[in-house]
Amino acid sequence: MTKKEFDYQQDFSQIDFRKHPEKYQVGRGEQGVLLVEPYKGEILPWWRYKDEESAIKSAEKIYQLFEAYRQQDDFVGMDMARKFIQMGYTRARRYANYKGGKKYTEEGGLHERGNDPVKAAAAAVFKTWWDKIRADDDYLKRKRVHQAKWG
Repeated sequence: MTKKEFDYQQDFSQIDFRKHPEKYQVGRGEQGVLLVEPYKGEILPWWRYKDEESAIKSAEKIYQLFEAYRQQDDFVGMDMARKFIQMGYTRARRYANYKGGKKYTEEGGLHERGNDPVKAAAAAVFKTWWDKIRADDDYLKRKRVHQAKWG
């Protein structure tokens, strides 16, 4: 199956993806994570990656939402929870590797890579939960069904 490119031209501000799951695209990685409502509004307030303790509370709460969406037979919600957990990992890793989270200099070169152990610990928390979701057979089946139906 050929995957469609993520459609950023949709009028995200006018679409309730809970009512219109057919308009939701899984995309690659975290695409659309800050655009898809009402899920963004439900999940974003819980998303924190400042340190390991914040990441634990955040990832556990977001995973609870993932499971609640599963109980409601809401794949879009499940996938959005996955995206926030993935984004917790990628953002925490970015901040662990680059002071202030800035990877590139103003000239376009790379800043010196570092290692912030506090952010690395936060990233490890999210990575554990992300791996759990990526190994979840029910989630993977729902993802395949959604993509086969709607891309």
